[in-house]
Amino acid sequence: MIDLLVAGGGPAGLATAVHAALAGLETVVVEPRHTPVDKACGEGVMPSGVRALAALGLDLPRGHPLRGIRYVREPDRAEAAFADGPGLGVRRTDLHAALARRAVEAGVRTVTGRVGDVAQDAASVTAAGLRARWLVAADGLHSPLRRRLGLDAPVGGPRRYGQRRHYRMRPWTDFVEVHWAPAGEAYVTPVAEDLVGVAVLSAVRRGYDDHLVDFPALRARLTGPPANAVRGAGPLRRRARRRAAGRVLLVGDAAGYVDALTGEGVALALASAEAAVRCLTEGRPQDYDRRWRTLSRRHRLLTHGLLACAGRPAGARLIVPAAARAPAVFRAAVRALS
Repeated sequence: MIDLLVAGGGPAGLATAVHAALAGLETVVVEPRHTPVDKACGEGVMPSGVRALAALGLDLPRGHPLRGIRYVREPDRAEAAFADGPGLGVRRTDLHAALARRAVEAGVRTVTGRVGDVAQDAASVTAAGLRARWLVAADGLHSPLRRRLGLDAPVGGPRRYGQRRHYRMRPWTDFVEVHWAPAGEAYVTPVAEDLVGVAVLSAVRRGYDDHLVDFPALRARLTGPPANAVRGAGPLRRRARRRAAGRVLLVGDAAGYVDALTGEGVALALASAEAAVRCLTEGRPQDYDRRWRTLSRRHRLLTHGLLACAGRPAGARLIVPAAARAPAVFRAAVRALS
């Protein structure tokens, strides 16, 4: 019997596996796809996420340093620099590949397959033909394991979707720019010296180029050719009734997700991975749900608040002017999230 089985070999699952291996747990990751996997991701890692990657002993992949966050709705702008070092704009595929290499170095074993049915008893959990003391479900936003375990919770409100494309050009900024329009937002993230990622988030279902029409100043800046096809994801918001069921813990997006609006997805996934492994090694798995709520509380509150404003046309028009008129408040919010 192994110590830990991890369902999902994305960044959250690999981070969990590395933490577990470094803590002396025999760990196996089950993943159906070949690494690296590309997804519709904003690709901005907050400073706390950069520190979490370094704590894993990861050689940080090449990318582009991020100095802070800038909100844009012409003619108003508001920006705030991160207080505790830079963030990192990095292609998801590069980050995924770096985490996969680190997992191999740490002694994690990866098998190709899917975790389907899960059987538990008082001492173990059996899935994918393997028996382990614990199972971590890190199988993503639409987690099949969360659903099978009866942990899915209803989600209300508008259903938001994301789309992302890269442009082959030199970045014009070292900030993550968030451009606001009544129907949604566009997120600009420099991810290399010659590559810029642009993601759009909205509750309006339409094509990527149709969304860009709402951002004429941004569209005028995108002078480089598209570097790849558009990728989409959603609906984004997901809720879990709790983060644990018997000997199974939910980590990363599988644990619940509010929205990509504040850009903390990777940082929260890394934090939840560390918290889950710490609870297991301390013999306190029952503490994980409370720890997850604590580490994600600030993010959830701020994201819910921004979504409530952005979901109303009048609110979307006022967010950037308000941030520009209260720079200290905006700076505090950015630093709280970073």
